[in-house]
This record gives sequence, C-alpha cells and structure tokens, in this order.
Amino acid sequence: MNHFVRNVFAATLIVPVVLSLLLVFNSCTEKHTTKPGAPAAEKKATVTSLPDTTKPRDAAAILQQPQVPILCYHQIRDWRPTDSKTARDYIVPVDNFKAQLKLLADSGYHTILPDDLYKYLVYGSPLPARPVMLTFDDTDDDQYTIAWPEMKKYGFKGVFFVMTVSLGRPNYMTKEAVKELADAGNVIGSHTWDHHNVKKYTAADWARQVDKPTAQLQAITGKPLHYFAYPFGLWNKEAIPPLKQRGFKAAFQLSEKRDEQEPLYTIRRMIVPGSWTAAEMLSVMKKTFR
Repeated sequence: MNHFVRNVFAATLIVPVVLSLLLVFNSCTEKHTTKPGAPAAEKKATVTSLPDTTKPRDAAAILQQPQVPILCYHQIRDWRPTDSKTARDYIVPVDNFKAQLKLLADSGYHTILPDDLYKYLVYGSPLPARPVMLTFDDTDDDQYTIAWPEMKKYGFKGVFFVMTVSLGRPNYMTKEAVKELADAGNVIGSHTWDHHNVKKYTAADWARQVDKPTAQLQAITGKPLHYFAYPFGLWNKEAIPPLKQRGFKAAFQLSEKRDEQEPLYTIRRMIVPGSWTAAEMLSVMKKTFR
C-alpha cells in the first residue's frame, strides 16, 4: 500500500471518531447551559421604552398633563319654596343628579379617586378611558342617603370632603355614615372643622381647623387623610406649606387658575349648579377640562 493510500485509509477511520466526539461534547454543553423549558437559542428580551413611573414630575410637567374632569356637588335634594336663587346653585335636584350620573355612565366615563389622580399627575401612571372624579363638600346627609346609592348603581366611587363640626347634626352625616363610605372604597378628605377661610388662618386656626378634624376623621375611618378641599374654594400660597407639613398630598380648589409652582395644591374642580340638565353638565365639563 503506497503512502497516499495509507493516508486516505487513516482519514476514513479518524473522521467518524472526531464527529462522534464533537456531538457528545455539544450535547453535554447544551444540557448544562440551557434553562429548563427555554429554547436552545434563547435571545435577550427586547426592552420596550415606557414612561418613567419612578421619577416625580416637576410642576411644569404636571401642568402639561391634560386635566381630569372633577365635579363638585353639595346638596342633592329637591328645591324648596324657601330656597333662594343663590342657594339653588348649590342644590342639585334628585332627578337631575340621577340623570347626570346615568349620562356619565352611558358616555363611558369611569370614576377615579385622588390617589389615581396623584399618580397620573406626578408619575404619569395610566388612567381608565374617560376618567372623571366625583367630589362632595360639606357633609350633607343626602350625599349618603341619595347620592351614594345612585353611585353604586354604576360602580362609581367618590370623594367626600367632610366638615367635622356638622357630624351628627340634623341633615348631616353621622360618624357611622362616614365610616361606611370609607369602608366601601370611597375617599374621605378634610374640609376643615367649620368651613373657615384658610386665607385668614393663624397658627391656632391650623390646629383647630385642620389638625383636630384630621385626627377625628382618621379615628372614624381607620385610614390616613391625604387630601384637602379649601372652604369656598379659596386658597393662598401661604396655606400650602402648612398643608404639606401635615402630610396632605394634594388640595382641591374650585375654578381658579392653578398655581404654576404648586399645581398639586390648587387642583381645579367645577361646581354643578342645580339648574343644569345632564346634557348641560356634560357639555360644560368637556369645555372646562381640556
């Protein structure tokens, strides 16, 4: 057998052995490096760009966010002959209120609560389609006996800003009613002790008008208070630092322009006058909050 033939013969013997060894090595390597249930050629997950929900936004960025419609109600009852024209602006007849809630529901609106709004404004967290917030001031009993049962029909929740001087008085909510509202998932907020204008507060007023009511409402509900509504919707810059010091995350006014440095403490709301039909309410709401 010449030299060339011997080399070819040797190669035919060696190649199958080498291939077998390579197959065994690759098989062992795969067994030790591939995760159970994962493909052998697993790729890195693609990271999708999402809004940063960990870094708080500054005031300018908060002001750029589209405003959420926030409705403000007081009394929900039928008018009486003794009600003045001015009073009727704050008294929504029962049928009007029912029609307004039905129209909101039929139009696809979903109620949100202050924590939802806070996370949306500060961190850009998503909200449901067509969000709206229902707020109620002054602790009137009809908010519990009329408004709340109607809200439950549509799965709506709201914010009840309680004036604690009224608790248990005729035509006002009891402590038990406030607790029931809180236990049902509504939010209880502070509306001071007796509706005293914050623009006139002294140091002693803060203790009486805010600190004591806050402690009382927290004792009733078993939950912390983080939200405040200015009496008459009136506020000034001097009121904001004391609210922050007391742990309030946001404060609600009425229809004035928001403060450029403190938009969270000047959140706008819209009073619903008693004379408005449901269609008028919805039309004005859309124009007011853009």
